[in-house]
Amino acid sequence: MSLTGKVVLITGASKGIGKATALRVASEGASVVLNYNTDALSAENLVKEIGGDRALAVQADASKLPDLDRLVDATVQKFGKIDILIPNAGILPMRDLEHTTEADFDFTYNLMVKGPYFLAQKAAKHISPGGRIILVSTGVTVLSNILPTYLLYASAKAAVEQMTRVMAKDLARQGILVNCIAPGPTTTGLFLEGKSDQMLNMIAGLSPFGRIGEPEEIANAVSFLCGKDSSWVSGQILRVNGAMA
Repeated sequence: MSLTGKVVLITGASKGIGKATALRVASEGASVVLNYNTDALSAENLVKEIGGDRALAVQADASKLPDLDRLVDATVQKFGKIDILIPNAGILPMRDLEHTTEADFDFTYNLMVKGPYFLAQKAAKHISPGGRIILVSTGVTVLSNILPTYLLYASAKAAVEQMTRVMAKDLARQGILVNCIAPGPTTTGLFLEGKSDQMLNMIAGLSPFGRIGEPEEIANAVSFLCGKDSSWVSGQILRVNGAMA
């Protein structure tokens, strides 16, 4: 129970990698604040699974600064502090240059760049030395055979990776470690949506292991970055992708 007494705030926590991470850190003793935007039922069921004494569901739009203020305030009011922040909320817009609208761009960057940036700013005031911020990128940023339709998504996640490197130097003054998890293809609802079996088999073949990752495998890597064994790891991008590159 290496995370006993720790408070973990996760955005986009009602499903996929966020949910798997919440369950993993809770299994190690952490208290968890589960942010969701629309799926209240899944979030409340997760609270019940973890236990109401160690879990809190908070509705907030992770792309809007007033909602982020409310999310941080609710966390501190319930648990008195934040030890680990995981800005996980995201979308998977499939837009090449020609088909990207300004609205597409603004929504994507507000949720996946602006949101994590300012949530880190707000949460850092409540994180003590030894705390963690774990941002979320994607293996797409380093794939050489990337499709043009990933342009908008990949550009936003590349910004997150730069945030990680520089924020780690900035928050080192407060003793806070900042890292980034970069999953490869993972069997979340967001990833699987709209993909045929043929396409999924093709994607699985890009890994020498011949399969797609599971949310729990990503959560295992996040758990390492949360724990004491990563005390000298900061400013790093941890790629969890089954040797897919």
